[in-house]
Amino acid sequence: MREKSVREFTRLLDIMDELRVKCPWDMKQTNQTLRKLTIEETYELADAILQDDNDSIRKELGDLLLHVAFYSKIGSEKGLFDIGDVLEGINNKLVYRHPHVFGDVSVTRGAREVEENWEKLKMTEHSGYKPVLSGVPSSLPATVKANRIQEKVRGVGFDWDSREQIWDKVTEELEELKKEIASGAKTDIEAELGDLFFTLINAARLYEIDPEAALEKTNRKFITRFNYLESRTLAKGLSLRDMTLDDMNELWEEAKQYDKPL
Repeated sequence: MREKSVREFTRLLDIMDELRVKCPWDMKQTNQTLRKLTIEETYELADAILQDDNDSIRKELGDLLLHVAFYSKIGSEKGLFDIGDVLEGINNKLVYRHPHVFGDVSVTRGAREVEENWEKLKMTEHSGYKPVLSGVPSSLPATVKANRIQEKVRGVGFDWDSREQIWDKVTEELEELKKEIASGAKTDIEAELGDLFFTLINAARLYEIDPEAALEKTNRKFITRFNYLESRTLAKGLSLRDMTLDDMNELWEEAKQYDKPL
């Protein structure tokens, strides 16, 4: 299997070399033009993972690997770096940040301690002081960014003593939101709603739930149920606009039974 992996990876690099000199589309691509395509491919992989579709996961990983090879090829053309430098960099990083595997560090508290050590080691890799949150990409979706911020600060000990404490904070943020809603100031409502979202994402992290995946599953569940409601309405020769809210709620309850896993 290792021989096949090396052979096919080398073949990918050979194909990339040829495409850059023979294909008009590949020849004109730059880091900037590829960026949006890379983001799209990443989301397609995320979709495949959510669907637990292993064949699609395999295909989407291939698409992302192509992008890694593409950026590396562009880097080599500029004399900046090549795929070997990319691989060397990640290999060295993995060895350095896993001293409990490749060194003499002992881990006694499991994965949590590994994450804490990882964050500490990251801070020693740069000359001078590097802020804890400086490595969080500004372009991340807000839900993902909030989760990553919370993971980062946990790595330096800024976290709840026990996860149950988060629920008092959720209640506190909810009450503050209700007060602002009563006052009617939209900007303050927005701020308090953001605080509530942030706290709920924190709760998800504490209970080892991916908030992005949880919300996406709810999105898909809602779509399935609403599609059922709509199709049943059309089957009766009616439009959704002809239905009362009570009528729609009745079909919604049907849909909840319909989409339950067997």
